[in-house]
Amino acid sequence: MTKRRLYDSRKRILVTGGAGFLGSHLIDRLLDRGDDVLCVDNLFTGTKRNIEHLHNHPRFEFIRHDVTFPLYVEVDEIWNLACPAAPIHYQHDPVQTTKTSVHGAINMLGLAKRLGCRIFQASTSEVYGDPTVHPQREDYWGNVNPVGPRSCYDEGKRCAETLFFDYHRQLGLDIKVARIFNTYGPRMHPNDGRVVSNFIVQALRGEDITIYGDGSQTRSFCYVDDLIEGFLRLMDSAEGLTGPVNLGNPGEFTIRELAERVITLTRSRSKLTFHPLPQDDPMQRCPDIELARRELQWEPVVALEEGLERTVGYFSQGLQA
Repeated sequence: MTKRRLYDSRKRILVTGGAGFLGSHLIDRLLDRGDDVLCVDNLFTGTKRNIEHLHNHPRFEFIRHDVTFPLYVEVDEIWNLACPAAPIHYQHDPVQTTKTSVHGAINMLGLAKRLGCRIFQASTSEVYGDPTVHPQREDYWGNVNPVGPRSCYDEGKRCAETLFFDYHRQLGLDIKVARIFNTYGPRMHPNDGRVVSNFIVQALRGEDITIYGDGSQTRSFCYVDDLIEGFLRLMDSAEGLTGPVNLGNPGEFTIRELAERVITLTRSRSKLTFHPLPQDDPMQRCPDIELARRELQWEPVVALEEGLERTVGYFSQGLQA
């Protein structure tokens, strides 16, 4: 059962990975609704630029800390978002990536156990690997290579889910697990190698757009505001809904379609170039979100065209600065 501090009506909330793309947007929403937020990040992939607008906010606090080490704080709620999420970053130090997912989960779960508070795990669609089932439902166990170059992230997140559910079954911990599908929007790292940021930055610079494979592989792209709304609805849902719950946009597009839309939006003269597909890169990725629709009354509302326009605007300002 979730405990609350008796001396303050406001929630004090811990967000690990809070200086990252998703974490910073989540913190904005939590502060907007009146919560106190403790942001924890080691700034490996997160950046202070994402939270600099909160520097003087009276209900915001930042601690530089690596979640692979224990953290001793007093909070009412924990959101565990700490982990590099782009291949170029999580493959830079694969051992540390696995430690962040596994040791980080153990440390945050231990903290939640001590405090008796609810804890949220930001999992990923990568737990499905290169799926043989399409679209992917939460009851699909996945098709993951456990010894490949992406395994540090895929298997690290799978192990974190295992830990969350074992803490729930064995100790009665109040958990929420979300599986995040491709998300994009302002504050993405311009050099993270993700397809949306890659295409936009290359198009704005007039460089050739890099497509791996023939561009026929598909992804579903969820705008960040929609995803954060799903986060909040899941975290605030009844205790019986532990997840995992898919959160993503079921609209499916080929990588080539995305590149062509970005070129049109940016009015770029960039050309498409094709390169070999990386090992274990999935050919299809699309969520079945029926569970989220039914239990959370949630589905994305921002169309790809609108979300891309906002994201292009963000990157345009950054490149001009």
